[in-house]
Amino acid sequence: MEFSDLRKRFEAAGQGHVFKYFDELDDAQKDFLISQLSRIDLEELENLKETLLAQKRGAEVDYSKLEPAPYIPLPADKRASKEWQKAKLEGQKALSEGKVAAFVVAGGQGTRLGFNAPKGLYPVTPVKGKSLFQVFAEKILSASRKYGKSIPWLIMTSHTNDAATRKFFEENNYFGLNKSDVLFFVQGQMPAVDKSGKIILEDKGKIAMTPDGHGGCLRAMCRSGVIDELQRRGIECISYFQVDNPLVNILDPYFIGFHILGKSDMSSKMIPKAYPLEKVGHFCLLDGKLCVIEYSDLPEEYQRKVDENGKLVFLAGSVAIHILDRDFVKRLGSGKDAAFKLPFHRADKKIPYIDDNGNSVKPDKPNGVKFEMFVFDALPLASSPVIIEGARAEEFSPVKNAEGVDSPISCKNDQKKLFASWLDSVGEKIERDENGVPKSDIEISALFASNGEDFAEKWKSLTDLPRVVQGLYIE
Repeated sequence: MEFSDLRKRFEAAGQGHVFKYFDELDDAQKDFLISQLSRIDLEELENLKETLLAQKRGAEVDYSKLEPAPYIPLPADKRASKEWQKAKLEGQKALSEGKVAAFVVAGGQGTRLGFNAPKGLYPVTPVKGKSLFQVFAEKILSASRKYGKSIPWLIMTSHTNDAATRKFFEENNYFGLNKSDVLFFVQGQMPAVDKSGKIILEDKGKIAMTPDGHGGCLRAMCRSGVIDELQRRGIECISYFQVDNPLVNILDPYFIGFHILGKSDMSSKMIPKAYPLEKVGHFCLLDGKLCVIEYSDLPEEYQRKVDENGKLVFLAGSVAIHILDRDFVKRLGSGKDAAFKLPFHRADKKIPYIDDNGNSVKPDKPNGVKFEMFVFDALPLASSPVIIEGARAEEFSPVKNAEGVDSPISCKNDQKKLFASWLDSVGEKIERDENGVPKSDIEISALFASNGEDFAEKWKSLTDLPRVVQGLYIE
């Protein structure tokens, strides 16, 4: 688009102020600003102005109509359950036919951990200090070897960390994966606006742009061409997870099988809440539609509500583990069906800006609004959504905070407890402290085994069993 036409479009939309300092910019700054403006959908922005800016929060929920979502419970022994074994066989079939891709949302930085780099680079394992990315890569490589098929790995980065992430993979030779199977693409952005809907200038030649939320991954997959590449490769299921959880079972044949057998557009794995006010979303039914209600939106009385047996009613916690049907993603993310797309949410934030005198200002209270989408908002739009229960000890221990709950220490301890449980199952007794944490640092690479079932099989095949000592590492 010609510059003059671009300027006319913004002026006609009441956003001509973005060119206020244009004549003061050098050529590189002008090109950068034009590049930003060219990516802004003014029609979409006007719609958000007329809807979300007119209200402080989303539409009110009638909580009296809210019910807990049904889910497939985790049996005491999956091997003894015909239902779970049937699902496992179906999932293994899909994996062996090369119909599954892995997908990690990895746009964040490790700022809250005091780590000035992409979060995926953060070291998490107890002995080797492997990065989150290496942990996931080894799980994918292990599955690829087991099922005899290459497994594409989609990695959504952000404008902030894309270059550093790609460089990290190059430096580490893609952790043994084929470079052609690692598909990077960048998360979309939305302009931040003030309370009246005017686009905020962060600098004289720069719009204040913010990531469009993890739900933006659907249209980013489509806009980048990744979804077409998956179709070309015959991929039908996309296993979605977030970058902060090293315990995630990325390519779980049980989960994949339930998704396929249920003819589901989108399936989710739930983890029972550890305590009533745990900061996770809640799988619910609202007017018969599956949805996720964030902990910040669900009244405390509902979070604490128990049944006649004292069990939490809203027990099913959402931990960002999903399987998405490829065609469902394509339909949602393409933007071709105006009535079939994820809604935006508003978030009031402190956004640095240029004032009327051209001075940079860092506000001390929220002065603007950013717009974001949530991937779980796809659930009400999905046909036959399926939820299965997962085991927290085996599948969920995120690294979110520098200390305390969901910290590097708690995550390492949870990894050690999981590895110790595998060793226990084959007769190797592990000494633990009063909290059940192994006293020795131990680590089992996914290249040896990704789960307890596989570990027991591999262990039987060893002729020279390793001694369980401090710093034990099995690969």
